Amino acid sequence: MQGSPKQRLAIGLCAAAGLVVALWLGAAIGETAIPLDIVAKTVANRLWNAGYPIDPIDAGIVWNYRLSRAVVAACCGAALALSGVVLQSLLRNVLADPYVLGISAGASTGAVGVAILGLGAGFLTLPAGAFLGALLAFALVSLLATRAGPGAGAIILAGVAGSQLFNALTSFIVTKAANAEQARGIMFWLLGNLSGVRWPDVWLALPVTVIGLLVCLWHARALDAFTFGAESAASLGISVKRVQAVLVGMAAMMTAVMVSIVGSIGFVGLVIPHAARLVVGVRHERLLPASALIGAIFMIIADILSRIIIPGQVLPIGVITALVGAPAFALILSQRRAVA
Repeated sequence: MQGSPKQRLAIGLCAAAGLVVALWLGAAIGETAIPLDIVAKTVANRLWNAGYPIDPIDAGIVWNYRLSRAVVAACCGAALALSGVVLQSLLRNVLADPYVLGISAGASTGAVGVAILGLGAGFLTLPAGAFLGALLAFALVSLLATRAGPGAGAIILAGVAGSQLFNALTSFIVTKAANAEQARGIMFWLLGNLSGVRWPDVWLALPVTVIGLLVCLWHARALDAFTFGAESAASLGISVKRVQAVLVGMAAMMTAVMVSIVGSIGFVGLVIPHAARLVVGVRHERLLPASALIGAIFMIIADILSRIIIPGQVLPIGVITALVGAPAFALILSQRRAVA
């Protein structure tokens, strides 16, 4: 999928249009359907003071609830997909993603520790606590995988162990220190919950996602080299330790911020990079933006489904992603076994 510059520009514009349409639908579809033209007029009124006459209730639903929710969903899908691309490339393992490797579980523990136990004595914010938890989880999983010895499955088995450990710690903290109302809210949040998302969350999620994408694109050639192993990357003059530290830190930060806002959402970082590779190939200069875009659209669609699949109820978005991701995980695993 090389194409001429004009073809690549056309593809990029179509992709951007697809994201805009997804955001548009995310703001229109829900328990109470709102016409698409009302969504467009609401945005025009808010951004450019267009002065269209609109029912204030409809305008409030679109702007204050659904549009901010759709934007955060897009950021979450893009960030988790980028993290999956980075981890799969650095670890040379097609099954790696923040959820499988326990990074999401560690971030959840860090966030819950700050929210319930008050870790950091007020100096740590929820995203900062989640970031520290994510780094701790990845360090533990890496140590376990190193002690287990060589083998592509070692990091995955270590990730399973790390996930169980940090999930148990989270449950222990909630059971020990949270009241009934806090426990209920946290357990629902841990399944992935966009219900409480508002515009202040956008101003955190959007910059982190954009910075993450730019940092990953800056290291796209290094990621291409890591596909053939750290030794090959070093032979090409790449500072292996520095690049690994920067990219793992960025993946942990993106995951931690999204977990602190919407909870732990699984399988997005696993499935989306594989879907993107089928479309654009394995070169990271194309794979990274394609994964971010597909992940963003996927999460918006998942959020829409979570609101309409059961009338009168909102499912945790993690349920929707797991229903798609778990079969995909099994398919990838079986194909990998067949190749082996």
